[in-house]
Amino acid sequence: MLKSLDRNLNKLYKFSGYVAAFFLILVAVFILIGISSRIFGFYIRGLAEYSGYCMAAASFFALAYTFVEGGHIRITLFLEKLSGAKKKFIETWCLSIASFFSGYLAFYFIKMLIISYKFQERSEGADEILIWIPQSSVAIGSTIFFISVFHQFILTAKRIK
Repeated sequence: MLKSLDRNLNKLYKFSGYVAAFFLILVAVFILIGISSRIFGFYIRGLAEYSGYCMAAASFFALAYTFVEGGHIRITLFLEKLSGAKKKFIETWCLSIASFFSGYLAFYFIKMLIISYKFQERSEGADEILIWIPQSSVAIGSTIFFISVFHQFILTAKRIK
C-alpha cells in the first residue's frame, strides 16, 4: 500500500510540474498578446495582472516537482561532509524543519484564500477579478509542496530505522 501511495504522490508532483509549465506558457502568451496589441494600436485590460497571476501559479506549482527532482538549493554541500548516523540525523532534522515551515506556509495561504473568498475581495487592477481565483493556485501549489516535503521527511525517517 505504501508503494502505491508513493507512486501516486510522485505522479502528483509530476502533474504539478506540468501545470507549472502550462502557466509559464500562458505568461508568454499574455506577454506576446500585450506586445502585439500595442503594435496594432489596441489595448486589452488586465494582461499584465493575468501574466503576474500565471507567474505566481507557475512558481508555486513548480515547488513540489522541483523539490522532488532535487532542483532546490539544499544542504547537500554540508551533508556530503558527514557520513553514517550523523548524516541521516541532520537530514531528517532539516526535513522536519522544512516540513513545519512549508506546512505553516500552506496553512496561511489557505487561510488567506478563505478570507478572500468570504469577503469577495477584488484585485486593484483594471479588471477587478475576484482575488481568490488566482490565490487558489498559490494555495494548492503550496499544499502540494508541503506534501512533497513531508513525504520526503517520512521516507528519510523510515530509512533511519
